[in-house]
Amino acid sequence: MSAYVIIDVDVKDQARYSQYMKKGAPTIFAHGGEPLVRGGKTEVWEGHWNPKRMIVLKFKSIDEARQWYESSDYNEAKKIRLKAASANIICVEGIEEI
Repeated sequence: MSAYVIIDVDVKDQARYSQYMKKGAPTIFAHGGEPLVRGGKTEVWEGHWNPKRMIVLKFKSIDEARQWYESSDYNEAKKIRLKAASANIICVEGIEEI
């Protein structure tokens, strides 16, 4: 079952975050991921959520998403992100395909 990594990032240091994107993006593809959303306009329709920068990644399963997130190559990029931004990150299973 597909899994979606949903990330709300609050960038504090744009220059450093740009380094993260250059290093982190290839790791998504290397682990079978597919970016579906990266930045772009966000509209809040209900509630008090104020997302900063939304990212949605699709993987074949939660296990594959976790393998990407815990991989040594992404871990190197993550070290940069942790210095450049704060984030809320979840992974959720999609619906079964018909």
